[in-house]
Amino acid sequence: MSNTPIEQVQDSSSEDTTTNPTTSHEVDNSGVEKETFKEEKLNIPEEVPTADNSSSRRSKKDFEGAGFTIDEFASLLSKYDYNFKPGDIVNGTVFALESKGAMIDIGAKTAAFMPLQEVSINRVEGLSDVLQPSEIREFFIMTEENEDGQLSLSIRRIEYQRAWERVRQLQKEDATIYSEVFATNRGGALVRVEGLRGFIPGSHISTRKAKEELVADFLPLKFLEVDEERNRLVLSHRRALVERKMNRLEVGEVVIGAVRGIKPYGAFIDIGGVSGLLHISEISHEHIETPHSVLNVNDQMKVMIIDLDAERGRISLSTKALEPEPGDMLTDPQKVFDKAEEMAARYKQMLLEQAEEGEETTGVATAE
Repeated sequence: MSNTPIEQVQDSSSEDTTTNPTTSHEVDNSGVEKETFKEEKLNIPEEVPTADNSSSRRSKKDFEGAGFTIDEFASLLSKYDYNFKPGDIVNGTVFALESKGAMIDIGAKTAAFMPLQEVSINRVEGLSDVLQPSEIREFFIMTEENEDGQLSLSIRRIEYQRAWERVRQLQKEDATIYSEVFATNRGGALVRVEGLRGFIPGSHISTRKAKEELVADFLPLKFLEVDEERNRLVLSHRRALVERKMNRLEVGEVVIGAVRGIKPYGAFIDIGGVSGLLHISEISHEHIETPHSVLNVNDQMKVMIIDLDAERGRISLSTKALEPEPGDMLTDPQKVFDKAEEMAARYKQMLLEQAEEGEETTGVATAE
């Protein structure tokens, strides 16, 4: 065996002195073959700079023509550094519906959570009644991030705020609304208006039905009190009926009614579905100790309208103005019934003359 080293064949066609380590084998004097390392030249073009060549590194000036500066890039990132606060309303995307609530993507570091009870101001059977996966809508932020960086959201709070705004506007417009009675109690009836729970006091319910039978009935209603701070929404059925009736009634008109209730201060007379008050002082020209001495519940009678108060939902009635002679309501009520229209015509004429006298007096005063 020759002692001459067996060398790796080199490519002599390249003049590049760049080398690459390679292995070769040789036999030492003891006859043992050993592995040695040699360098091999590579075919790397001269124009390609190496990593340690300064020409391969760009200067700061090379980035001056880039799309935006470092400061602009930082500013852009800051736009996505959301600072969520309780009370904010944000857009979010529903991506998961769970048994206890929904997971919502609002762009925060961690998905936000909306509990089932916060999904709506109205009672719902499940989340799918209100939300659908991938749906985008507004959410109210209820709390700060918890220890896991998660926010709590609500739709109910948004609906609640907007419902109060709506009922305040309806009250301002003095609008008549219709709402279904869903329960009654000793004090009155309960309804929902724009999702809010409203109360109708028993004194403001005008119907011949028993209060318990009103459940599921839709009633026309007027607003009596709208107080968001105290969470009080009070309505009147009587006012709504009176207003409707008032549009067809006028002062001085004679109507037939039935006595529905008697109090120490007067009697409540049902006139076509609405209640008017016949005050004790308007029953007769003669003094009366108590309305019970003259009237009975369910008595049919003629009464004259002497005042219409739409704002308070009150109709004031009189039989005194229909008496042909003072005291006839006590001694001969049938006579009052028979002469009612005639006496009402006289009453209207008297009101007309009083109005004309008032205008003449005002004219004289102005001339002077």
